[in-house]
Amino acid sequence: MTFCINRTRQWVSVFLLLAAAAPLGGCETTGDPAAKPVAEPMTRTRAARDCWMETEKGRGDLSLDKRADVVNKCIEQKMKEAPPAAPPA
Repeated sequence: MTFCINRTRQWVSVFLLLAAAAPLGGCETTGDPAAKPVAEPMTRTRAARDCWMETEKGRGDLSLDKRADVVNKCIEQKMKEAPPAAPPA
């Protein structure tokens, strides 16, 4: 009797393992190295986000008003350097 219960538990465990592994077998773990994500276009919002993060890391000792001035200059510089946006399709 104990033999039957242990054997049944083993088969149930194997079945559950295979049932869980089957959907994961279709997952791709290695991507195409040539495929690169499309870069987010430079918008004023993105420039502001990037500039604030840079300022917080590098110039955290400045007052908020001075940091805002630094961020505004950074935004202007990023927008000048950004390529023109593609017209909507």
